[in-house]
Amino acid sequence: MSLPLIAPMLATPGTLPPPAQDARWAYETKQDGQRAVVYAEGDGTVLLRARSGEDITAAYPELRPLGGALGGTPAVLDGEIMALDAEGRADFQLLQSRMGLAHAPARAARTAARTPVHLVLFDVLHLDGRPLLRLPYSRRRGRLEELGLAGPYWSTPAALVGHGAAALAATREHGLEGLVCKRLDSPYEPGVRSRAWIKIRNMRTEDVVVGGWLPGRGRLTGLPGALLVGQYTAGGRLRHVGGVGTGWSEAERSRLAELLSAAATDDCPFEPAPRVAGARWVLPRLVGEVRYSVRTRSGMLRQPSWLRLRPDLTPADSAARLPDTT
Repeated sequence: MSLPLIAPMLATPGTLPPPAQDARWAYETKQDGQRAVVYAEGDGTVLLRARSGEDITAAYPELRPLGGALGGTPAVLDGEIMALDAEGRADFQLLQSRMGLAHAPARAARTAARTPVHLVLFDVLHLDGRPLLRLPYSRRRGRLEELGLAGPYWSTPAALVGHGAAALAATREHGLEGLVCKRLDSPYEPGVRSRAWIKIRNMRTEDVVVGGWLPGRGRLTGLPGALLVGQYTAGGRLRHVGGVGTGWSEAERSRLAELLSAAATDDCPFEPAPRVAGARWVLPRLVGEVRYSVRTRSGMLRQPSWLRLRPDLTPADSAARLPDTT
């Protein structure tokens, strides 16, 4: 390959820039997908590399025509591969059926027919033989938009300059993952988690019932490494909705260990019982509050983290009531 290999620039978790600096930033919707750097040699071919550097081209055959869309112009582009649900929103669970198929091209082609992906392009790093890394974001973005890359499986959504608070509110209103704030004068920093790009993830909170746990390892031996949590259905079944392995202080983890030991049982309280190797079950009497990003189509909590115990609530008081059919 004649094009330079470029590691993707990464965003730092944070909050909106101060209102006085709002006009110095662009705002893009944060997508829940797989990061991909696109290498188009200008001969109609295209190569996709994941954030790890792995060649993932064969996993997404529907994106190969992007090379032809660029014509004879060699380019290195940055973007995010998504799978969309029926409402046009990114669904990471759908995408998981496509990931990992780079070494199974026949299976990838069959899966692509059922679950096509969409590539959102948001930066250009090298164009027509010229490196663009040192150019400010605003100029790179202009070059990208001039390429007019809009096709059946790829697009270049516009970035909003200024109005960050309104942009963030819109992502929450529409149930999107969040916002990425990019400073207009920032260069592209390959492989760097930069403060010039700030990501804000919209998170939700809900009450859950603890039904089991997984033992920790190493320094956490004898302590819970993760909690298995559930929520009640309208019919009264406790359904497993995920495992929570982050969010505790050392003192909180030790306190949880005591409470879990006192509630130990041989019977799994979840219906149906989850297939979790090494799980230890407890009577479903502890209620906690967790933060998470979105629910999967099967009702599981994505990226959950622990917030606090809710000793003021009994399992019967916990607010969530899931459909019995999910």
